[in-house]
Amino acid sequence: MTQAKPSFTARGGMWVLAQVPLMLLALAIPMRCGAGHFMPVELAQVAGVAVAVLGAALIVWGFISLGDALTPYPKPLAGATLRRQGAFKLMRHPIYAGVLLASFGWALWWLSWAGGLYAMVLAVFFDRKAAYEEIWLRQHYKEYPDYQAKVKKFIPGVY
Repeated sequence: MTQAKPSFTARGGMWVLAQVPLMLLALAIPMRCGAGHFMPVELAQVAGVAVAVLGAALIVWGFISLGDALTPYPKPLAGATLRRQGAFKLMRHPIYAGVLLASFGWALWWLSWAGGLYAMVLAVFFDRKAAYEEIWLRQHYKEYPDYQAKVKKFIPGVY
């Protein structure tokens, strides 16, 4: 007999559902409230492009590092092993960190104070989502507390 797949909610689906409009707002607010343009002309905008691209690269590296353990849900897959290589060697949540970096970069690209402030709201959301996810990670992987003690959540060596 096959075991039933956990429900959307039991896998942390509400977090996924909540993050979609929050991330869309991180794109829209800087474009609506910023003084910049899509084609960067000021040095701050060029720096914003660089930060946004770095964030996108971190997201991709996180996806690649997860491999077949990749899931949109916070709850880890039943047969997955703890990833401690690639991006996960530097931080515990590189995809979330990449989204935050890209959001801050996008706000800078568009010279948007409102976008920068909103990126801080998004940072609080992903910090809470990561904390919730780590409850499941500690339950799923006996070695997670040791990994957690050695590797920072979002910023290598800092936080």
